[in-house]
Amino acid sequence: MKLAVLGMVVAALILGGCAQTRQHKGIMLDPQLAAGIQPGVDNKDSVEKTLGRPSFTGEFTPNDWYYVSRDVSQVAFRNPHVKSQTVLLVRFDPKGNVASVQRTGKELVMNVSPTHRSTPTLGRKRSFFEDLFGNIGSVGSGLPGGGGGGGGPGQ
Repeated sequence: MKLAVLGMVVAALILGGCAQTRQHKGIMLDPQLAAGIQPGVDNKDSVEKTLGRPSFTGEFTPNDWYYVSRDVSQVAFRNPHVKSQTVLLVRFDPKGNVASVQRTGKELVMNVSPTHRSTPTLGRKRSFFEDLFGNIGSVGSGLPGGGGGGGGPGQ
């Protein structure tokens, strides 16, 4: 009887580790507040007061503000799966007034699967031991004059 209870407790602990977790990452974007941002009416200060600081600004222009919101779920140690995503891009003109507001969603999420978890390279394939011991005795052999490269005044 005790063994059965112990087995059930161990099974519950193991299965508990495989529970699905949900996480929200980024800004808590209120759709009504985001819809209130109007081109030609709002400026940087009013957008910051309404939505807060942006998640990040444009790489090449500080006049592009990005607000990113993402919901993901993950089971145990597997890769997270994107359930929903919203990216709000607010563009400002040089005077700081809102020029446009664009909203995109999960359609821009791209799943990248690396092939064999290694990067193909040119050249021959070397084993671990060839990499480890391959350079023994070849120190300085690639230098002009074939010397050891002492760097003294006579060289």
